[in-house]
Formats: sequence, structure tokens, C-alpha cells
Amino acid sequence: MRPVLVEKCLSCHAAEKPKGGLRLDSREGFIKGGHSGAAIVPGKPKDGLLITALLHTDNDLKMPPGGKLPANEIAALTKWVELGAPWPEKVTLAAPDAIAKAAAKHWAFRPVQRPVVPEIRNPKADIRNEIDKFVLAKLAEKGLSLSPRADKRTLIRRATFDLHGLPPSLEQVEAFLKDDSPSAYEKLIDRLLSSPRYGERWGRHWLDVARYADNKGYVFFEGKEYPWAWTYRDYVIRALNEDKPFDQFVTEQLAADLLAPQDAPAQAALGFLTVGGHFMNNTHDIIDDRMDVITRGLMAITVTCARCHDHKFDPVPAADYYSLYGVLRSSVEPTVPPLVGAAPKEPDKAYNTELTAREKRLVDFVTAKHATLVSGARSRAGEYLLAAHEARNQPPADDFMLIADPGDLNPSMITRWKQFLTDTKKRKHPAFLHWHAVSELPDAEFAEKAPGLLKAVSEGNKLVAAALSEPPKSMKDVATRYGKLLTDVDKQWKDAAKGMTRFDDPDREELRRVLYGADSPADAPLALDWGFLSLFPDRATQDEYQKHLRALEEWLGKGSPRAMVLHDSARPYDPRIFERGNPGRPSDSVPRQFIRVANPARKPFASAGSGRLELAREIVSKDNPLTARVFVNRVWMQHFGKAFVGTPGDFGLRGDAPTHPELLDWLASEWVSPSANSSEARAEQNTPRTPWSIKRLHKLIMTSATYTQNSLDRADAATADPDNRLLWKQNRRRLEFEPLHDAVLAASGQLDLKLGGPSARLFGGNKRRAVFGYIDRLEFPSLLTTFDVPNPAGFAPERTNTTVSPQALFLMNGPFARDAAKKLVALPVFQKFADSGERLDWIYLTLYGRRPDADERKLALAFIAKGTDRWIDLAHGLLMTNEFAFVD
Repeated sequence: MRPVLVEKCLSCHAAEKPKGGLRLDSREGFIKGGHSGAAIVPGKPKDGLLITALLHTDNDLKMPPGGKLPANEIAALTKWVELGAPWPEKVTLAAPDAIAKAAAKHWAFRPVQRPVVPEIRNPKADIRNEIDKFVLAKLAEKGLSLSPRADKRTLIRRATFDLHGLPPSLEQVEAFLKDDSPSAYEKLIDRLLSSPRYGERWGRHWLDVARYADNKGYVFFEGKEYPWAWTYRDYVIRALNEDKPFDQFVTEQLAADLLAPQDAPAQAALGFLTVGGHFMNNTHDIIDDRMDVITRGLMAITVTCARCHDHKFDPVPAADYYSLYGVLRSSVEPTVPPLVGAAPKEPDKAYNTELTAREKRLVDFVTAKHATLVSGARSRAGEYLLAAHEARNQPPADDFMLIADPGDLNPSMITRWKQFLTDTKKRKHPAFLHWHAVSELPDAEFAEKAPGLLKAVSEGNKLVAAALSEPPKSMKDVATRYGKLLTDVDKQWKDAAKGMTRFDDPDREELRRVLYGADSPADAPLALDWGFLSLFPDRATQDEYQKHLRALEEWLGKGSPRAMVLHDSARPYDPRIFERGNPGRPSDSVPRQFIRVANPARKPFASAGSGRLELAREIVSKDNPLTARVFVNRVWMQHFGKAFVGTPGDFGLRGDAPTHPELLDWLASEWVSPSANSSEARAEQNTPRTPWSIKRLHKLIMTSATYTQNSLDRADAATADPDNRLLWKQNRRRLEFEPLHDAVLAASGQLDLKLGGPSARLFGGNKRRAVFGYIDRLEFPSLLTTFDVPNPAGFAPERTNTTVSPQALFLMNGPFARDAAKKLVALPVFQKFADSGERLDWIYLTLYGRRPDADERKLALAFIAKGTDRWIDLAHGLLMTNEFAFVD
């Protein structure tokens, strides 16, 4: 029903100017009808005008005007009316061009243009930079204003947690309080941004996007661990600390091997693509996951929804999905990745010799198996042709995980021959005109009708015509003769003189190209990585492959750290659309190119390589309407607890509209192309401002009056804007798991600030920051789920924010917080105080950055008076408070 109506009816009979007053996009429209009367009477097909118009029995009423519908579609519509015209409630069908029209007006698909900064004429308004002007302009529409500036203790705690994910030390708080200079707060931000703690905090935010984990998930044939995933994590932290421009940061993560092949540390950036799950080694799912992290992670556009059909809601056709699929399918993981740093000054010769030997055994095995596969596809061409013919009307299936016996025809090769036959029919390939002339004949009629049809073929291959001059009795006979002909040509080619590039006879050359041409079904690409499994479905081969692969992986794990890279394939993959997402049903060819919605003027990528570098440059182009907006939105979300766009992973037609569209665009423009006239430029006249600088973006946001206002409620504002969408106050935010974990260790003097290196399991004696904890994709810890850490099964645009009892119970009854309380009161700095009041002041200053008030002091001292062991209980209780776990 729906496809027929959308494709054949709604271009004329939808909501916008329906012809004849007739709307066919809803049940009500059918019943109401148009100027000529009701289109249908539910249950009575003969009483409405619809079926009459479709049957073309009335010369004055024939629809659709382009020609009569197929009989099966008319029958389906007739049956629908007989059944009472069932229709889902509150559903209105969209016209075929509805998505395109909506996309043309959609804010996120329009170019980013720097808006005019509003003029604020209120002399009392606290304006620190342009951000405040945009926010104040929105607030003024509701008669509201910003809240007063937060006190200095609140500001240093807020800024330190935002940029470091740690509480400020007692000494840092005191120093900030004593600095009365006008630039004290700006100097604080500069100090925080220059610390290595910054990269650790914001690196964790990026790792959510990159679906970082230290293992592959559920896999076959290979080890489950990623022994060097941490090299990608360390790259991210290092790049952020160095304030690597975001366009370079992204480009390296997609194509460092092509951008800077000699930059060994930068190669680790490619972990952005390769650190995802391996999905039981399913090539297509691995590529889909990588495409998702690129398109949703960097541009907030859900391209992977177009894997099986055109996107239902956004202007992303399946063709665009497979254009990007071709880019990623043209990239492979090398068997021996490159070292992540400089090679050792004194190489371990014994280790390198064994590594070379193990790699050679794997490569030799795969190469030999591939050569046998290709040779068999040529020598058994007749069998493959018959198998492909017999499979033409069978339901296609992805050949992944099929098991075959040695000697069986290869399922992947059958699929290739099947597609080859489809292509030759479309192109009217001269060598297969005879084949297609008889291929659809019923078996019972073949012997009678085939001779005439074969004789009628003109301009076909003369060698094929000669081979079929004696009438064949069946398609099996046809396939056998084709097979013999191709086998003879193959032998003649192998026996030909060296240096020959083609046969002189055009008909013989035409047949040679069936076996050796660029689009030959026999010439399956060599796959050294997980794609090998789909080419060889017999257990014996797979077991041998697993043995060689495991031996190499085991040895690699004993050596120096390596970068999880991708390299371009020796022969790029030419993508086709998979009908309904099924690799067994390849359809039309598409070029490797960018998505049209982000660049309507796109051009196909160069044919020589994968196109990853070109893809990266399209994503970070200043003309891309999505990338800068998406990242600015994400940074704002981390600083305020809420984003401009409430769906940070979906900027499409179904996503939320921004609360402050002008401010979002101004920030995106200013970030990418700093203005010489901004308040920042005037304040830093002699300081160069780097385009795409993430640290500069932080400072711009954090020095605004909007960011530095307090988080207290105001009755007037809460009534007008209860969700604080207009930003009349700062939002109070709960610490995520990582800063809460790190803050507990820091407060109790246990935190190990070692930077980088292999991941270690959380807890159990590990005192490092949570960002360096081992992330298990296969058995994701329930504790992390409890605290809303996203499962790395896929890209996470934001974290959910739940409040459940196990969170409190972990801190209340588990050993982590209790041990921290014991460590806290055992610290020498605490023990040196003899006076209980001084001890109490020190604990409050350490945990909250302030002294206790009179009531808190009275209650605490009365509690402590019951026994010295109560200090542990008090410290434990203070670690569980909202004041410790939230940032004002």
C-alpha cells in the first residue's frame, strides 16, 4: 500500500495543493474525496471512484495519468478497500519530495553564516563577550536577565571539574581567593587549560564518541584483546593537551596514514576507526560501525539508517551509504601494524626474525589459498555459471558464516558470478547474448525453443556461437559448453608468449577478459584481514588461518606498542548498492564520494585510493554545515549540562531545533574563522588565535558572564522558564562516574597521576584516573552501567543521567568510599592537627573547598565527641553528600 501511494499518487494528491481537491495521504482524505466525490467507501470497492480510476474503465477517469498500475497493485488496493481501508492512527503519508523540501529549509543543512551580534542597551547588564549578548537578547524577550556572578570558591570548583575532572586542591583555592587582580579568573582558566589533566578530562568525553574499549567484543578466530587500544587513547589525550586544531585532529583520525605517513605518533589516531567492535568478524557490520562513528560522531547525521533503503526521514539515499561503504571497504588493517613511536635504538634481532617468519607464514597461507580460489573460479567456470543460474530466483543470503566442505563451490564466488551475469544482461555483453537468449526458458520447453532463439542472436561472440552451433538440450548443457570454452581460452592464455597483453582475435580476447578483466567474477580481491573468512567457508582452511593469525597476534603482543591503523587496499573496492542491505544482492554501482546533504556540489573521490583523506577533508571543510555546529554543541553541553540542540547525535529533520540558533552559528563561525573584531580579538591584540582551537573555544565559553553566573533558583525566572532553556542561571550538574571516582581518590591522597600507558583494571589496588581504566566491551561492568557510563558497543553522543539506589549503595556499603575515608583521616596533614575544630575545617576545605557553617560545625563536633573512630564515619558520610558529587 504505502510504496504504491507514495510513488504513484502523492506527487499530485498530498497536502500541498492537491489536484482536484483530493488528498490521498490519509484515510480521511480517501473517504472525504475531492471535487468529483469520495475516493473510497470502506468495504465497498465498487462504490468509490478510486478503483474505477485505477482500472481505466472510464475514459474520463484514468489514474495515474502516466499509465495503468500493474494488476497486482490494483488487486492489493481493491483488497484494502474491501477490508475497510485499515490505516494507522494519526499517520499522514509524506509526498515523495517531502524530505527534500523539508531539508532545503532545515537549519542544520544550511551553510553556517556569522550572525549579527545583538545590541544590548541595558547599562546594568553583565557582558563579558558576545555570548552574553546573544543570551541576554533571548532573555529580554521574556523579561529576564542573567543571575549574579558565582562566588570565587564556586567558580574555581566549577572550572576545575569542567576542565580537569578533579577538585581543586586546598592550596589552589587559597591562591585564587587571594588573587584580587581583574584577570584572576582568566589566569585560572589559562592555568587549567595548560595542565595535562585537561587532556585526561576531555579525552574521556571524546572516547565516548569513539566507542573506545580495550577489546573487540565477541569474535571468532582471533584474540579478543586490543593490546594497543591505549595508544589511541593516549593520542587523544596528547592531541587535546597540545591543542591540535580540530580539523587536523579529525583528519588524522580518519587518514593519518595518508596525511602524514612518516609521523609515527600520529598513526595511533586511526584507532578512531579501528577500536570499535569486530561483530564476529562480519565485514559489513564492522564497516557499518565505522561509518556510524564517522557520520553520527562527527556530523550528527544518521547515514547508517540508509543501509537497507533510503533514509525514511533525512535526505540520505542508500546510494550515499554505499558510497561511504566503498571508502571504508577500500581500507584494510595490516597484519603487522606500524610501531606507534620511534623504533628501538637497539632492535631485538631475535624478536624481529620470529615476527617476520610468523607474518610470512600467514601471508603465504592466505596468498596461496587466494590463488587456488581464483584459479578454481576460472577452471570451474562452467560449474559456477550453472550454480549462479540456478540461484538467480532463490532468496539471496549473506554468505558470511556459511560453512562449506573442501572442494565445494565457493559461496562468495557463486555470488560474484551471479552478479556478473546480471551485469552482462544489462550491458548486453556480446559474449553472453546467447546465454541470456535462453536462460529464462522453462526446462520443458528448452529443447524445442532454444535453437530458434540462439539462431536469432546477432552480433554475439563468434566463438560462443560456434560452441552452441549444435543445439543444447538444457541450461546445464549451455553452462558446460561455456565452461569448456572459457577453460580452453584460459589454457591458451597461460601458454601464450610472455609479454603478451591481449589476444589479437577480438572474440577470444572478449572471453579472456571474462576471466582476467577488471570486473572478472573470478578475480576476488585478496583479503588478509577479517574479510578472509567470507572467502573461505570451509572449516579446515579457517582452522589453519586461525592458527597462523593467533600465532602472529601472540608474538606481536610481546613486542613494542603499535598503532591500530588502516591502510588503503592495493585495489580499491568499487561499491554497489546492496538491495535491502543484503550483500548477496548487489545492484547499481555508485562512486566513492561524500554525502550530498553536506555538500551538494560533491565530486567522486579519486579512483586510485580509498578516498579516506578526501572524506576527512570534506568533513572538516569550512563549507560543511554540520561539523563545527556539532562539536560546538557538544562542548557547550559539557559546560552547561544541556546542549543547544537537545539531540546531539541527530541534527537531522527529526532532531531538536537549537534553543539559541544564532549563538550556535556565531560560536561555530568564530571557532573556525576567528574574527578580528570580536571582544576576544580586542582583548588579545598581540596573541595569534588559531582556527579550530578547542582550548580557545573553552576559554571563550568559560569567560562569559553566562557561564560564570550562579546556579541558584529565582522565582520569576523559574516560572517563565522552568527548564532553564534560556540560560538565566548556570545548571547544577552531577559528576559522572570518572570525575567522582577520581575526586574520591584525590581527596584521600591516593590518586596516581601517571600519564598514559596500558590500561589497568579499575579498583583492586589501581589508583590511576578512571580514563586509564580497562574497558571491557564483551563483559561491560554493571557498575559502569549503574553510573551511566555508555556501553562501547556503539557511538554515544551524550550520557543519560539516572538516579538509582545502587549508585548510593556503592558509596555507602562498598569498600571504595570507606577505604578512602580511612586514608583521608590517616593522612599526615590531617593527623598533625590536635584540635578537632582545625581537623574539621581541613576536611571540609579538602572535600568542599569551604569551611563548615555554624550548624555543621556543632553537629560534627558533637558526633566526633563520641569517639575518635567517628572521624572515619564522618569523612565517609561527607564523601556521600550531594555537595561532593555535584558541581554548582
